[in-house]
Amino acid sequence: MFNRLIIYVLCLLSLAACIENDIPYPVVEAQILAFEVEGQRSAPNAQNEGAIINNKDREVTVFVNDTVDLSKLKVTKFEVTDGSKIFVPGNLDFPKVGFTSTPDSGNPVVDFRHPVSFVLSIYQDYKWTVTIHQVIKRAVEVVNQVGAAVVDVEDRKVVIYVDEKQPLDHIQVKTMNLGGESGKVIPEPTEVTDFTDVVKFSVYPAWANEPEEWSVYVYQTSANKETEVKVFPMVTSAQISGNLEKSESPVVQYRKQKTEKWMSVEKVTVEGWNFKADVKGLEAGTVYECRVNVGKNEGKTQVFRTNEAVPLVNGSFDSWHLEKDKIWNPWSADVSSFWDTGNDGACVVGKSNSVPTSDETVDGHGKAAKLETIDMFGYLAAGNLFTGEYLRTEVPNGVLNFGRPFNSFPTKLKINYKYSSQVITKVKSPFEALKGQPDSCFIYIALTDWDKPLEIRTDPKKRQLFDKKDPAIIAYAEYVQGSTDQTWQTKELVLNYRKYEQPKHILIVASASKYGDYFTGGPGSKLLVDNFELIYD
Repeated sequence: MFNRLIIYVLCLLSLAACIENDIPYPVVEAQILAFEVEGQRSAPNAQNEGAIINNKDREVTVFVNDTVDLSKLKVTKFEVTDGSKIFVPGNLDFPKVGFTSTPDSGNPVVDFRHPVSFVLSIYQDYKWTVTIHQVIKRAVEVVNQVGAAVVDVEDRKVVIYVDEKQPLDHIQVKTMNLGGESGKVIPEPTEVTDFTDVVKFSVYPAWANEPEEWSVYVYQTSANKETEVKVFPMVTSAQISGNLEKSESPVVQYRKQKTEKWMSVEKVTVEGWNFKADVKGLEAGTVYECRVNVGKNEGKTQVFRTNEAVPLVNGSFDSWHLEKDKIWNPWSADVSSFWDTGNDGACVVGKSNSVPTSDETVDGHGKAAKLETIDMFGYLAAGNLFTGEYLRTEVPNGVLNFGRPFNSFPTKLKINYKYSSQVITKVKSPFEALKGQPDSCFIYIALTDWDKPLEIRTDPKKRQLFDKKDPAIIAYAEYVQGSTDQTWQTKELVLNYRKYEQPKHILIVASASKYGDYFTGGPGSKLLVDNFELIYD
């Protein structure tokens, strides 16, 4: 039996080699791996300063501060797939290979006032687009102002409304940063008081030697506008935000519908003319009312409903079935799958390495999932479990769909686990330096606004993996451990919400070897997981 299996494996490998020899060129896609420019910063309301790289659409998005000139922006790092050549239409002086500049080597300069195309060539051409967004925080505020100023960047015009009782020849300017935080405005705006007619200002952005001329108009208004309010309900919380019409501190109140007593939010954050307040301690699936009072003006009552607390499907890992007498699947045969494993791929030449166990559970009841990293005839297979679907095997690589439909807002993922770490003996590029180090397990959760599941490919020539910096990620949490447990452990992975949007998919992944998708790990590493639970608090 064993001899027949060896012959079968050799036939598969021979067949794969024959197919590859019939292809004129290897399928290696040229990708941008890292991209940096001078003045790089994070996107507004974000923390990560790194470039946002979209391999699917071949797009790179970068944010820069207000000190640099987009027309001659220096590129300081450009890392690409090994062997790739770089071509920039209209810029023959740009380096032809990837680089990381040093202060002494100089930096290539590119006009990024509009998106720029980069052609990467490796057997064939791949067109990438790099877009640079400059973040210029323009702030305008005067005493007795009504509503936020209207700032027209294209026409360089500002319109300010003040209370009808405010004389236009006695305007007191509090802030007028038309050139951003690092720019300069002449004359000094706080020394200008007469706005009965349009006032011209010379604005010097930090990078410019010549000024931009801006026009500022101030008008009186008798309009008593209501404060604009938006509500984003989650499960046990809601964010209430909006724009103020008067420079006063708002009072945000809420109550359960059909009750009398209003409760006020203790902390309301005001930035410029915008405010936001996080309401906590709400009940799931419940109707509430809210209002925002400013000064003596009582706000209009708005109604919102919190989301339901959606439980995790088969988070106990009690439901399994055996297919073809060898492939273990983490769902009952009579229901649709929610979780899946890499067992389909492992069973091509070996056996399931992600299996149920009733002997090693956290509480002595039901089943747990045992995920083990094994060496199958020279190929490393890391035991794994994920929400999604294993699509097919392209020997020896797998193609998977990551993510299942989901539309709620958990705050934590509670996990029970037990890990046995082995020394890493199997390594592949770029993790050769990990050889001899302890293996690590990896568990993570992501809520995303993907329109469809993310296709994962482990083939190095067509590799497409999950990126925790993906801008489509709404919330994320992870846990990594490189030591062995003697007993079961319990942890809560606290989700960090990066933006307020409705989730469309949930992704949970558990792997006995963190770098298993790179065929790097320690054979014998074993991760037991049991009773995963979504927490809403």
